[in-house]
Amino acid sequence: MTTKQTQPEVAVLDFGSQYTQLIARRLREVGVFSEIYPFNRYKELLDRDEIRGVVLSGGPSSVYEDGAPDIGDELFAEGKPLLGICYGMQLMCRKLGGAIEASTNREYGPATIDRAGKSRLFTETPGQQGVWMSHGDRVAALPDGFTPLASSGSIPFAAAGDETRGYYCVQFHPEVVHTEHGMQILRNFSRDICAIESEWSTTVFIDSTVAEIRERVGTRKVLCGVSGGVDSTVAATLIDQAVGEQLHTVFVDNGLLRLGEASEVERNLNAFLHRPVLRVDARNLFLNGLRGVTDPEKKRKIIGNTFIDVFKSATTDLGPFEFLAQGTLYPDRIESVSVNGPSHVIKSHHNVGGLPEELGFELIEPLGELFKDEVRRVGRSLGIPDSLLMRHPFPGPGLGVRILGDVTADRVRLLQQADHIFIQELLDSGQYDKIWQAGAVLLPIQTVGVMGDKRTYEAVVALRAVTSQDGMTADWARIPNEVLARVSNRIINEVPGINRVAYDISSKPPSTIEWE
Repeated sequence: MTTKQTQPEVAVLDFGSQYTQLIARRLREVGVFSEIYPFNRYKELLDRDEIRGVVLSGGPSSVYEDGAPDIGDELFAEGKPLLGICYGMQLMCRKLGGAIEASTNREYGPATIDRAGKSRLFTETPGQQGVWMSHGDRVAALPDGFTPLASSGSIPFAAAGDETRGYYCVQFHPEVVHTEHGMQILRNFSRDICAIESEWSTTVFIDSTVAEIRERVGTRKVLCGVSGGVDSTVAATLIDQAVGEQLHTVFVDNGLLRLGEASEVERNLNAFLHRPVLRVDARNLFLNGLRGVTDPEKKRKIIGNTFIDVFKSATTDLGPFEFLAQGTLYPDRIESVSVNGPSHVIKSHHNVGGLPEELGFELIEPLGELFKDEVRRVGRSLGIPDSLLMRHPFPGPGLGVRILGDVTADRVRLLQQADHIFIQELLDSGQYDKIWQAGAVLLPIQTVGVMGDKRTYEAVVALRAVTSQDGMTADWARIPNEVLARVSNRIINEVPGINRVAYDISSKPPSTIEWE
């Protein structure tokens, strides 16, 4: 569900970049509302007064490829400010009469640019600054009316613009944190060049989302699956404000939760939400459905289908329900399905790609365009306590996708105990709040060990902990060696059946946060 606004906005046209949502997110961070539109729906932006400017995103294509994403000339006739980023720069320049060529060397990663003269786009930024590049093509000749605004050691036109028409383009990515003054560049474009003064905030988001849900639902009933995590708790609270007693919340114990988590979640949710949460014990149902299944995508789909079956059967007496609400976030959607443009599918999320095609409900996903940190800010505005908001993300399929290979009750027990020790030690050592997400992964192998002078042949657990700002990119957490040593020692000594512990030191990309 996309939240509609009546206030001024900067629209983002998506040409397939995995960073597209970051552009909208950064614009919101400088107080400007922004929505994303697929490139082939650019005509929806025409003649809309509330759209004060348009950003053309990056993308994986070359402008010369057959079938490369394209737009018509109407957008340029609108007279609204435009900002092209990477592929968006190349497309803009080509459409306006410039020339594009393949770079001699593909430029990927950090680079330094030098400004050329003054420009509103680079106001309050230094003459030399670090940026993040990612391109195989480059602009060889600028369109009429454009002047160079910056260059790098490998390209003459790292940025260019037509100040008269308010058209600007940059070959680097101002939306990523590695571009030192990217936020200021986006602030200059949206605030100064697009002349947007009103603030977008979590309060605005809450008010407009509640109003939209109330209008859409009317007098009908909403079923909301809650897990005790940040996302579903915030989603349920928003919907509760919108429709009150028409909302019914269900917590499904799927047998794939952390040690003791089911009872803890039930207590927390009942204490915070305005009405009792229906708890359903479906542990055997899920484990039976997963028996013998090792393919991670099949696991996700089985879990997603089983959730829907449980929701339907458990709420027969409360219904009928026409709406199913979920706490799906943008990172779930961008990795699961190609949304808002031609971006690539990475894996299915059980709230998205894992759901059956014949759902039987209309979906309500009020957080579907937000990142985790934005959801936490919304949650604070709703009065949700930090004890719930600051919990690490936990995958919807639970330990089902942290157990590589066959999912059995015994293997769930092993992982629950190992994971509990890991999280407990992170909390006790003060490392938990420094980490974005942490958990243990049970591998489908056994290794030789020695315990009490006897040979063992037992399971291996991998520890995964990352630091991140939004979950789209992540780095492995530098947990102190002494903490890792305690975790390893405790797991091997206290969890019969595990004789080896490894630590995952992979970043995202190229790896994902979860192993499956």
